[in-house]
Amino acid sequence: MNKFFYICVFALIANISAENKYNVLMICVDDLRNSLGCYGNQDVISPNFDKLASESLTFDHHYVQVPTCGASRYALLTGQRPRNKQSLGNGAFKQLSKTQLDGAQTIPEMFKRSSYLTSVIGKVSHTADGRHYAYNGKGDGSDELPFAWDWKKTPFGAWKRGWGVFFAYADGKHREDGSGYMPRMEFKDLKDNELPDGMNADEAIRQLEELKDKRFFLSLGFFKPHLPFVAPKKYWDMYEGKEIKLAPYNKKGDTKYWHKSGEFYKYQGDKTKPLSQEEQIKSRRAYYACVSYVDAQLGKVMDKLKELGLDKNTVVVLWSDHGWHLGDHQIWGKHNLHEQALKSPLMFRVPGTQAKMSSAVVETTDIYPTLIDLCQPSFSQTENKLSGQSLVPIFNSVDTLGRDSALSFWGKAVSLRNKNYRIIASKGKNGEYSSIELYDHQNDPLESSNIASQKPEMVDELLKIIKKENKL
Repeated sequence: MNKFFYICVFALIANISAENKYNVLMICVDDLRNSLGCYGNQDVISPNFDKLASESLTFDHHYVQVPTCGASRYALLTGQRPRNKQSLGNGAFKQLSKTQLDGAQTIPEMFKRSSYLTSVIGKVSHTADGRHYAYNGKGDGSDELPFAWDWKKTPFGAWKRGWGVFFAYADGKHREDGSGYMPRMEFKDLKDNELPDGMNADEAIRQLEELKDKRFFLSLGFFKPHLPFVAPKKYWDMYEGKEIKLAPYNKKGDTKYWHKSGEFYKYQGDKTKPLSQEEQIKSRRAYYACVSYVDAQLGKVMDKLKELGLDKNTVVVLWSDHGWHLGDHQIWGKHNLHEQALKSPLMFRVPGTQAKMSSAVVETTDIYPTLIDLCQPSFSQTENKLSGQSLVPIFNSVDTLGRDSALSFWGKAVSLRNKNYRIIASKGKNGEYSSIELYDHQNDPLESSNIASQKPEMVDELLKIIKKENKL
């Protein structure tokens, strides 16, 4: 990169620092793939996601580190790629120290130690309200992120506890209540705030009113479109008469990384494998209805932000913890290393910067250093070296390429994605890699054909990068 480029970047950071009065609104959406109008999907009704994208630096090649909720959120909040097996699962946050260390362990801890008021609503770390409880309610209720939050005010409503609001059905029922009631989808005639995500949006609006004259880091986690597919009936009705297409590649395919969609099929619903075309369309419609429900809640929160004038001094980050296979490769869920599970939305709305779509390859670990650069918190010491790199240079020039590649992990397998290729491989005890798959995204964006045997030189080149970058 030339000298002029670095001068521009440093000038941008200096300007941000000089004028910095930024709050942060970080919005986390569970299981949201890039099925939004702003990403070119015309099946989905998503006007508020699309509006935010029109005001943001939006990334269409953002990849998560682990395609499961807790581990992906651990990478987000710590800025760390997985370095041990615990970092690959939903228990990743248990390894955080309960003694405050010299450096911040997580993003909200850094902002709290910089005199921001920090608040969490909904699912931002792994649990549904930021407290250590198991699905059955057992646990000590300690903070999942030590020293991070001033406020933990997730509304429970009729569901009474955290995981109840996460797996919620109407009228206080939930997947873990012992009743055995577990439909895969439910769309009853309800108001938005008669279900948890509507309650979360209302609480965020209330908090924005209270926080308007303070410096704040507010993090809001929406539960949908995670299973079960539950939303007010009006969002299901939005899709009446609308053509909903099947996944463009809905065959099982020649991949060793296929799985049986166990989470999806354990819900009460059609157990036929593979699903009939009618059931595939019904399931895709249910997922889209949940996206539209979250979209409406996002719109309410963003409208309040602008009504209060906080859009002029608040960085808004919208992120999802992973994508989701909607019948792609005959998979319904995440938990693998193909494109549909690893790619998810990422948007940065920064006051005074130009909105644009970037095709730079970026990963979740890049969010932490970007927030440091944008907000210049007074306390910026991290306990561990961050794995990511700041995206601020891309704010200055949309043609900036970002990173050379993004790395993702699942079980013993690792995947590397650069601009043109994805490689997936499993690491053995001897450190060597096997079960290698290579996909050419210029000619095969659906990853339908493994060409590893046809391009051994490319395989060797990408494996060298993996061996250098993989710390597991």
